Amino acid sequence: MTHLPFPIRTQLSEADQAALTDLYVRGTPENTLRAYERDLLYITLWREMVFGAGPEWPEREEVALRFILDHARDLGTAEAADSARIAGEALVDAGLRKSLACPAPATLDRRIASWRAFHRMKNLPSPFEAPMLRQARAKARRVAARPRAPKSNKPITRDVLEQMLATCGRDLRGMRDRAVLMLGWASGGRRRSELSSLQREDLSLEEFEETGLIWIHLLETKTTRRDATPRLVLKGRAARAVARWIEAAEIADGPLFRPISKSGRPLPRRLSPDGIYQIVKRRLVLASLPEDMASPHGLRSGFLTQAALDGAPVQAAMRLSLHRSMAQAQRYYDDVDIAENPATDLLE
Repeated sequence: MTHLPFPIRTQLSEADQAALTDLYVRGTPENTLRAYERDLLYITLWREMVFGAGPEWPEREEVALRFILDHARDLGTAEAADSARIAGEALVDAGLRKSLACPAPATLDRRIASWRAFHRMKNLPSPFEAPMLRQARAKARRVAARPRAPKSNKPITRDVLEQMLATCGRDLRGMRDRAVLMLGWASGGRRRSELSSLQREDLSLEEFEETGLIWIHLLETKTTRRDATPRLVLKGRAARAVARWIEAAEIADGPLFRPISKSGRPLPRRLSPDGIYQIVKRRLVLASLPEDMASPHGLRSGFLTQAALDGAPVQAAMRLSLHRSMAQAQRYYDDVDIAENPATDLLE
């Protein structure tokens, strides 16, 4: 991994500095670390192209302001000799930027958030807190505003899920894929990283025979800490599918979802997040649906979209999806076609 600017400028011994860096790495979610790495590469290359050197700590306000200004316009219309365009082309060539078009406000905000986080890691003030830069960010956000796109390309609603489940046979691969899809959807729309990291020990089947319930304890999610993740419940068909997979694959401990060998046996290692992605794509194709119509995130958006279609209160759906922000969860509800909104049938 590219070296991240974790705390170095402190009056600590080398051993304490190393321990503090290790603590930051272990205490930061894996996905966030990857985002930090990519944003640091982006910022470093941009600064080298525009100012001839990598980031300074703390960064100068004029550099931070230039970053905002360069990302608040369409560089495709800039002169060929414009340093911002030259930097943009280098970033595109490096695969760190999609195009020279003005980036979405959320993209700029995320990169600035990472830059601010790097300053916090070094116990240094961020230039982005200056009043002029805060105002420039607000203006850039308004200039680059665009119609909001749906949260997911295509949510995997109940009818789509049923078509995918119909392709799952009775062999171990089919049982595993059915369990992945049903747990991923019915437990509140789990992210593929959460599905991949589930251990057998995270599921309690003690009440399954009597009540048909399986209790799930996620150690950590994108929005919850290890000590704050509540238990989730799985019931009905989804619980039975997971129980059948556990029994058939003879999983007593270790990873819950695993790759299947060519001979049809479950391997001891965990199924990777990319493996979850491949399951979703394969089942879409087998169901004669477009492969690119949905991604694993479609399980999450599909659960919330279906909750909206069925008239379930957003607060109830959030108890399973574990969204912390009402506004974020509400966006899935807002993506429901207005003609399908239950509120349109009140007079009927």
